[in-house]
Amino acid sequence: MWLLAALGVLSSAVISGACWMSGHVHADATLQTAARFFHVAALIVGLGSVLAVDWFAVLWLLGRRRLSDILSTACTLQVPIWLGLAGLVVTGLFLRPNLQSPLTLLKLGLVLAVTVNGLYAHWLGQRLERCQDEEVPRRLLVQSGVAAAVSQTGWWGATLIGYLNSQS
Repeated sequence: MWLLAALGVLSSAVISGACWMSGHVHADATLQTAARFFHVAALIVGLGSVLAVDWFAVLWLLGRRRLSDILSTACTLQVPIWLGLAGLVVTGLFLRPNLQSPLTLLKLGLVLAVTVNGLYAHWLGQRLERCQDEEVPRRLLVQSGVAAAVSQTGWWGATLIGYLNSQS
């Protein structure tokens, strides 16, 4: 649990550092165009992987997959999820985010929530692995459902705000 907390603090520091750096990076139009493309690509990789994991979770809840299937999928897609999230943070440096905008600040809050929630979901996955041959305790099911809801809200909310910001 201490490692989880330390990673959460480190993640917060990295995102804060990226915000600070974004005010000091002056990208020309070509670099901004490339960053926009890779930002969308990172979103596809990260959110697509999250959707795949959550889809397997829904199938498991419906009795159409085994718990081991969802855990295997989550383990397999962990790298693309984190690479997508990291790619969004890095490419965001070059997109001139308006850190004075309440909407942008909300987006950054959602990114931080997704990051910390991802660490928490990993911890929950370790707890779920212990339940493969038995019924999953209700409390663990509820915690997993909340983590999935936070994840979906954060990813889609940040995506929507990014879209709205790109239109202004």
